[in-house]
Amino acid sequence: MPQISHKGKILPASAIRKLVPFADAAKERGIKIYHLNIGQPDILTPKGAIDALKHANMPIVEYTNSAGNLSYRKKLAEYYQKNKINVTENDIIVTNGGSEALQFAFSVCLNEGEEIIIPEPYYTNYNSFAIQSNVVIKTIPSYIENGFALPPIEDFEKAITPKTKAIMVCNPNNPTGYLYSEQELEVLGKLAKKYDLYLFADEVYREFCYDGAKHNSVMNLKGLEENVVLVDSVSKRYSACGARVGCIVSKNKEVMGAAMRMAQARLCPPYFGQIFGEAAIDTPESYFTEVSAEYTKRRGVLVEAINAIPGCFCPMPKGAFYTMIQMPIDDSDKFCKWLLEEFSYNGATVMLAPATGFYSNPEKGRTQARITYCLCVEDIKAAAKCLEEALKVYPGRTN
Repeated sequence: MPQISHKGKILPASAIRKLVPFADAAKERGIKIYHLNIGQPDILTPKGAIDALKHANMPIVEYTNSAGNLSYRKKLAEYYQKNKINVTENDIIVTNGGSEALQFAFSVCLNEGEEIIIPEPYYTNYNSFAIQSNVVIKTIPSYIENGFALPPIEDFEKAITPKTKAIMVCNPNNPTGYLYSEQELEVLGKLAKKYDLYLFADEVYREFCYDGAKHNSVMNLKGLEENVVLVDSVSKRYSACGARVGCIVSKNKEVMGAAMRMAQARLCPPYFGQIFGEAAIDTPESYFTEVSAEYTKRRGVLVEAINAIPGCFCPMPKGAFYTMIQMPIDDSDKFCKWLLEEFSYNGATVMLAPATGFYSNPEKGRTQARITYCLCVEDIKAAAKCLEEALKVYPGRTN
């Protein structure tokens, strides 16, 4: 029998989605699942963007420009300028979700075997993008005890080798909810400048910052115009995960020229998604004000409920809609699977994302999980109660 490639063999399963078959089986048994594993908001998608799709005049569903529709890129430039990010439509390539933007960045900026430094824990799918691009992720540990703050810059500098080509941050962070300050980004920017590195930033959760905190973009770092590459998406901003439209943004013409050649090879981004994305930019500010207030409420309920469970700890996230939790368990993979296969409380159970997939060394995540507060308050309370009852009877509880 023919063998698949080495790359195919080592591609990891998603920490977020790998337990879906067990969840589906539980649902077949009549068990209600509280999905704390995936960032799928239950917030309504903006009506104006949905209506634009319904009423689009499209006698033919044509190819679009490989860089994305010009009208959409101009509208995106206006959005960024409104957020004090000074770019034009020529600095933007529309992609098939933020995932393709990351693939473009990894592929056009790093050679095979070169390294990218990322604070951990980090978004699990970065592993897949790195393997697909034949690049190596080197990690700098951050810690739950201080809310996963940016590690000391000395740790980053020690990790730099002749193969290092880039530093990357997700801001606000998935999976930790940490929001990097302007000062922290400036320190990283100086390091990138000193060693002539790219600075990648995944800013998908820009709109989700709490307690009066403001988002700071790497695009505003002075003197880093040639180093910075921004990755973005409409998925979370407009509660439109299925639209599959993102973009890569950079003032580095060589990077964007290479990304354009990759964009041409895959032909074009989604026709319908761009109609949606362009209309979504006109979403009134009141939508985001209401969404932020709702997530702030959900965040408070979740963090309080988790920290009330004996043996558990959950830091207060500053942005996005995720946080990591510490639990008194032997193995998060086993525990998360056990929740779906063997446990229920009042006919329900909870689905978590084991943290093993968010660390370069799975052992660091054995007692942690990523959870999201995308559910309504009532469901969050019920899910936390399920988790509390599960921990009382889990055979692998450690204290």
